[in-house]
Amino acid sequence: MAQHDLHIDVKLETKEHLLQIRQKIVYKNTSENTLDTIYFLDWANAFSKKTTPLAKRFTDNFQSQFHFERSHKRGKTIVHSISNEELNNLHWERGKERDILKATPHKPIKPGESYTFNLVYEVKLPDSKFTRYGHLKNGDYNLRYWFITPAVFNEDWKHFSHKNLDDFYMPLSNININFKTPDYFHLTSQLDVLSQRKENGFKNTQLFGIKRNAATIYLNQEPAFEVIITDDLEVHTSIDDKGLYPPLKAIQIDRIIKYLEQELGPYPFKKMVVSNEDYLQNPAWGLNQLPNFIRPFPDGFQYDIEQLKTITGVYIKNTIQINPREEHWLLSALQIYLIKKYTDRYYPDMKIVGNLSKVWGLRWFHGAQLNFNDQYPLLHLNSARLNIDQPLTTSRDSLIKFNAEIASGYKGGVGLNYLENYLGGETLSKSIQEFYNQYALKSTSVSSFETILKSNTQKNINWFFEEFVSTNKKLDYKIKKIEPSDDSLKVTIKNRRENAMPFPLFGMYKKNIVHTQWQEGFDSTQTITIPAYGADRVAIDYHQILPEFNKRNNYKKTSGLFNKPIQVRVLQDVEDPEYHQLFVIPIFEYNLYDGLTIGSRLYNKTVLAKNFLFKLDPQFGFTSKTFVGGGSLRYFHDFENKKMYSLRFGTSYNRFSYNTDLFYNKFNFWSTLAFREKNLRSNKRRFINLRNVYVKRDIDLDVVIPEEPNYNVINFQYVYANVNLIDHFTYKLDYELADKFQKIYATIQYRKLFLNNRQLNLRLFAGAFLKNNDRSGSDYFSFALDRPTDYMFDYNYYGRSESTGLFSQQLIIAEGGFKSKFETPFANRWILTLNSSTNIWRWIYAYGDVGMVNNRGLGTQTFFDTGVRLNLVADYFELYFPLYTSNGWEPGLDRYDQKIRFIVTLNPETLFRLFTRRWY
Repeated sequence: MAQHDLHIDVKLETKEHLLQIRQKIVYKNTSENTLDTIYFLDWANAFSKKTTPLAKRFTDNFQSQFHFERSHKRGKTIVHSISNEELNNLHWERGKERDILKATPHKPIKPGESYTFNLVYEVKLPDSKFTRYGHLKNGDYNLRYWFITPAVFNEDWKHFSHKNLDDFYMPLSNININFKTPDYFHLTSQLDVLSQRKENGFKNTQLFGIKRNAATIYLNQEPAFEVIITDDLEVHTSIDDKGLYPPLKAIQIDRIIKYLEQELGPYPFKKMVVSNEDYLQNPAWGLNQLPNFIRPFPDGFQYDIEQLKTITGVYIKNTIQINPREEHWLLSALQIYLIKKYTDRYYPDMKIVGNLSKVWGLRWFHGAQLNFNDQYPLLHLNSARLNIDQPLTTSRDSLIKFNAEIASGYKGGVGLNYLENYLGGETLSKSIQEFYNQYALKSTSVSSFETILKSNTQKNINWFFEEFVSTNKKLDYKIKKIEPSDDSLKVTIKNRRENAMPFPLFGMYKKNIVHTQWQEGFDSTQTITIPAYGADRVAIDYHQILPEFNKRNNYKKTSGLFNKPIQVRVLQDVEDPEYHQLFVIPIFEYNLYDGLTIGSRLYNKTVLAKNFLFKLDPQFGFTSKTFVGGGSLRYFHDFENKKMYSLRFGTSYNRFSYNTDLFYNKFNFWSTLAFREKNLRSNKRRFINLRNVYVKRDIDLDVVIPEEPNYNVINFQYVYANVNLIDHFTYKLDYELADKFQKIYATIQYRKLFLNNRQLNLRLFAGAFLKNNDRSGSDYFSFALDRPTDYMFDYNYYGRSESTGLFSQQLIIAEGGFKSKFETPFANRWILTLNSSTNIWRWIYAYGDVGMVNNRGLGTQTFFDTGVRLNLVADYFELYFPLYTSNGWEPGLDRYDQKIRFIVTLNPETLFRLFTRRWY
């Protein structure tokens, strides 16, 4: 009935969270190759070390809990023996990945032959906090990938490591399990329960399944699954029902099952398990982000969508045997396509924000007007606009997290919807049904689906598989001009991208469609003639079916100067392609001299990234009692699939107080070339920055030696960064040119997290003046040991001119990077410093700095400081307590409280990057 037979006897030891397993695998060679080596997947052992592919995946995603956890909570597999049918031991070994085994049978297995492997091993279960599977704090168990299974052989071996990507790939097998647990556990599994018996405080459960590709088991001390009997299926679910009336839940689940049977085909098993862990692995993004007390959707809708997404995923995963790592896109595309179609059918008027779309003030936002299904192209477009989208054919483990969990599946689902509209009728639906009915519970591939689809249409759909699926080419058609001619319109359209994907063209009169036609794709520019029918404008993709990169150029009036009206909104909104949008939001900032500043920001940035951005920030300072603020213009030009991925340039202006009743005006003109690796999961980045900063300041008449109030600085900078949780390495090279000086300096930072959880932080700064003609005696342009003067006004000082008091204790790690203050804090010739720290316990660190400064007339002086650092949130919220320095024992000196330094970041954009680094 299936390729292999698996017989497993397992006993759970709760005290040690251990599975004791005896397993027999009858391996059937259904290939045409003679096999002298057999590969097995042992994904339970992926937790055994901090260097496995799974551990590396955690660190790449800045998930630190696995690295810091104690070894006995991480889990592992202990293999005692692998033998043949006669119980003669066989040679076996682990690959460097640690979760793949390679065994050598005593004789090669010829085509059509079977071979028996006997395995004796133990599985130490990991803490569930890493992947939601393992042992839970309450004593329950979620078991997934818990036993050893053969890898898939299809012309060659398809074996890959556990990376927490929900892409386990085992051959369809007949599975027979005898599971022994303490008798107080309730066992739930998608396998059929043949028998259960209790004896001596234990429960033996006999499980069996034919043609299965998984055997996930849940052990709960209290019943956690609700059983819902539909006409065709027994559904066991633990998804939170949000207090829904039980009969309504049964109706919804029955409707989902019937819908999937109609759209795909019958489910081949009698029972389906739909767990909350399944849902959390692939949630309905948007819904799951809302706190429980906010329920903008009607009763039952959220539960229906959560069940729909999870049941659809389980339905597809358990029946379509496609390589889930290399050809994952079709599985996730089918899931989103079916969800989208279900929502259109049963909730056609549901908005993306639910009932909030009717709330006064909110209903005017374009985002509130979007339908629920508009979230799918929107989130894919977010990836494309950020220039981080990847081809759907990219291996799942090579996708960045945002694409792996959200954008790629959404792009695939939107793509199938796009293809359905292009083909018309039921062509796509019938092809999906044919594919499912022909290949359910059989090994297959995307090429089989492509063959079926092409056989059911006369239209050319090569563009879908060769361009839309296999590349990250964008769609972007632009209406350049419209020429009325008698009873027709000549529409000139430019394809701004290199592809041949089709698009729909609409003639519009006000909000009514008077003409529509699908246009085959073309490159460059074409003029298309369409009937006029009284149209007053023409639109590309009016129904927004296409996952198009830029929809703002899709509309054009047949006459008139203003192509689109201007729309002003309070607060940021989703992009509306029918309008030129402007947004206004209140802003609040603070510094010691202006006090609390309140103002408004006028800008054009929408939720999605745009190439051209501007903002104007007029503010009023309640302490300085004057207007301050600034504004900026920025332009981004991205290069796809290139190492130099972005060119950016812009200009900005700022005016704030730098001391009491003293103001500065900063004009900045800048450009950046950005470089990255072709593998987008790599965090390596390089930047070449060039800027010209002009500063005009009010003169401080109280200063004995007046500083230069106005100056111009040209700054050239090269930046290299490779920032990861384990190894963090950056360096910057800077050259500055001004009338009075030229200087060059370098900053190197290295952070290493060792396997024993010891962290070492090193920072080296070296700088020298190539020319310094400032003879005024001021150190305004000098290098600083601990608190740079910041003459280019780059740093967010809350009291930049303070030398005493709380605001003088604000620390920004720049230039010398010292934490203590000294009598000679500046260098007007050269400086060399080394900053270091290492953890003592958790977030408590010891730090030490050493450095040399050289000044005219003073020569070279050496300084050091040591102390304790409380690293509450690295680089965002830290406290520094000096101990022994060049000044002596600091706690014994006067006014120690004023020597404590702090780092506090209040900028929302900076804090936002702290959370998004896990995704991008």
